[in-house]
Amino acid sequence: MNKEIIIIGGGIIGLCSAYYLQKEGHKVLIIDQSNLDSGASYVNAGFLSPSHIIPLSAPGVMKQGIKWMFDKSSPLYIKPRFDIDFMKWTLAFNKSCTAKHVKKSIPIIRDITMLSQELYRDIKQDESFQFHYESKGLLMLCQSEKMLEEEIKIADLGRQHGLEASEISIKDLKKLEPNVSINVKGATYYKCDSHMTPQDFMGEMKSYLKGSGVEFLTNEKVNDIEMINGHVTFIKTNRKEYRADEFVLAAGSWSSLLSKKLNLQLLLQAGKGYRINMAQETGISIPAILSEAKVAVTPMNGFTRFAGTMEIAGINHDINEARVEAIANAVTRFYPEITINQKDKNNVQAGLRPVSPDGLPYIGRSKKCFNLTIATGHAMMGWGMGSATGKLVSEVISNKSTSLNIDAFNPDRKF
Repeated sequence: MNKEIIIIGGGIIGLCSAYYLQKEGHKVLIIDQSNLDSGASYVNAGFLSPSHIIPLSAPGVMKQGIKWMFDKSSPLYIKPRFDIDFMKWTLAFNKSCTAKHVKKSIPIIRDITMLSQELYRDIKQDESFQFHYESKGLLMLCQSEKMLEEEIKIADLGRQHGLEASEISIKDLKKLEPNVSINVKGATYYKCDSHMTPQDFMGEMKSYLKGSGVEFLTNEKVNDIEMINGHVTFIKTNRKEYRADEFVLAAGSWSSLLSKKLNLQLLLQAGKGYRINMAQETGISIPAILSEAKVAVTPMNGFTRFAGTMEIAGINHDINEARVEAIANAVTRFYPEITINQKDKNNVQAGLRPVSPDGLPYIGRSKKCFNLTIATGHAMMGWGMGSATGKLVSEVISNKSTSLNIDAFNPDRKF
């Protein structure tokens, strides 16, 4: 049965959900508080990375986070504050930082990211889209022997789980990247990874959806959600009320605020990330992560993007200049011939990524609300899991068997 569906949130998750829902014949309305031209879906590294099999909540991360708490230029910065939601999230995050959790999460993360890779390719072919998509793999660049040893262990683990991953010599690294000088001790290489230019895809997908009958309401903020007997009856924005058969909560870092309207305990924190674009030719042709600095490097359509940091400091878009400088300095340390100029640093943008305590997204329905499907909490992997999440949302709402087992993504799971 075709349904009227309202999607709250027009980022990558919202658009992909709309894409698959309209394919099923549903009538879709997307409501977003922005103009749909900024945010995490536009400033991310564009990675489609099965290589990212280790969740953010891994052994040692909390300890390292405490050490970095007093360094505002660190790759991970958790701002301490007296906030009940933050404290609940922190306790749950710490509880998830175990080897057992990592072992359980690896195949789950691998499967959803690999499905997303396949679905992005299918979308491009099926709709004759022209968005930038390349499969050149991903380099993990290391400047210390200690970090190289750690990355080799992770690559071995990835290979055990079916990923094309290996250590590569400096000689082979120069063959892969002949046009740029790289200052490293060594590297690992994930041939299985791909990358995109986010704004290319977002623009093309929005145009397609509008042409397919999906309605967009921009600069409209959802202020309230009315629920009666376990069913959302309407949502109220700053302009009017809207009713539908089904609702999708894909509002990124704002999802936890809206979930409170339904008495749902959706533990989320906003993780701010920064990006610097460089139009000048860099010679970089293969995406990379600068391992010690946790900076992502992506050759995109007409420019190179440098992105990084995870700043958990509440919902805000304030630019921390120290973190911008940390990204720029890391780039020059790893690529000695590349210097990011002040103009490019001044044009930095930030986006907020919704971070769950265990590093896995929330996808599916809560037992407390029968006509609401939740799709958020992807942390740094929102882009890499976007198309698969959209398909899963569509399958849940259309009462179809899901392409993947979604038990691990249950919004009601306990931490």
